[in-house]
Order: sequence, then structure tokens, then C-alpha cells
Amino acid sequence: MKIERPPDPAIPAIEGLLRGAGRRFAVVVARFNSFITERLLLSAIDGLLRSGAKKKDIDLVRVPGAFEIPLAARKLAETKKYDAIVCLGCLLRGDTAHYDVIVNEVTRGIGQSAQETGVPHAFGVLTCETLEQAIDRAGLKMGNKGFEAALAAVEMALLTDGIRRPAAGVGKAASKKQVRRFARNDKPKKIQTAKRKRN
Repeated sequence: MKIERPPDPAIPAIEGLLRGAGRRFAVVVARFNSFITERLLLSAIDGLLRSGAKKKDIDLVRVPGAFEIPLAARKLAETKKYDAIVCLGCLLRGDTAHYDVIVNEVTRGIGQSAQETGVPHAFGVLTCETLEQAIDRAGLKMGNKGFEAALAAVEMALLTDGIRRPAAGVGKAASKKQVRRFARNDKPKKIQTAKRKRN
């Protein structure tokens, strides 16, 4: 079987690069289900550091449970000190409707905070039917969603900044200088941003 690379799009895309150097991040993590959320947290921090962020530029905020994540994320975003916020938690379905209510409120709250503040929020809140599913998504069969959320935060931080100021961290999709998402387990490389031609 031969796997071919998909063709480049006819229109070059603007994408954020995976370069966290010089950016500030906040990580909000729920203590509830900490045996899962601590694994998400370790991988999220690893993802931020691998992308070039410095430890001094990462602030960690702990909240009691997933329901409290949106408020903490909103308050952090309103300070305008952060380029992106990583939200981490774990919700497991129980025997009542409580799970559905919390999932909906957490998802809505995080999304609303991002839209209203203009600060990217990466969604790393697991919403699983079983404990086994959560464990798989916190570092086993399904990778680690904390790591993925961190990469999304870095990419969106540069993308939103790049849309405001085009040379500030965006590149064309076909650029060879861009670190692709599938290369996330490689060692971080120093990346030069591609300058866009002005009309």
C-alpha cells in the first residue's frame, strides 16, 4: 500500500506555528479526579516547554473541579497577561444527569470566555464514559490530551497574534520552516517565521 501526501490547497493557509518562546501561558487544572488530571498537567507542561516556552512564563492555577475551570480561565484572560490558557479536567459519567449538566456548562463557559476575551483557551477537559477511557486519554492508548491541548494553545496564541500582526508568528501551510503537529514528539527546533509579502 502506498500512502500519498495530500495535495497542497490552491490557497495558502495562515497557521500558527508551534513556537512558545516569548509567550505567556496559564494552565488551569481541576483537582477532582486528580489521578487523571495530574497526568494531563505533566504532559501539558511538557508540551509547552518543548515548544520553547520558559517555566517562568507558565502560571499554574488549581481549582476544585471542572465546573470551576471557566471562571478561573475567564479571570486569567481578563488580566491580558497571557497569550493562551490551557484548561484541564476530567469528567466521568455517573448514574445521574449531573455529568451532562456539568459537561455542558464547562464547555460553554470555556468557549464563551475565549470568544469574549479574545484570549485562546485550549480545551483539555476529558469527558469520558468510563475510567478506562480517561486513562487511555491521559497517556496510554489515545496519547495524552493534556499535551495536545498545550500544542493547541501555542498554535492559537501565535495565530491570533499573527492575524492582528501578520509577521508575528504565522506562516503558510506549505512552509518547510513550520513545525507540523505530527512532529510534536520531536525535539524542539529553532524556527524562523516566514515573512508575508505585502501588497
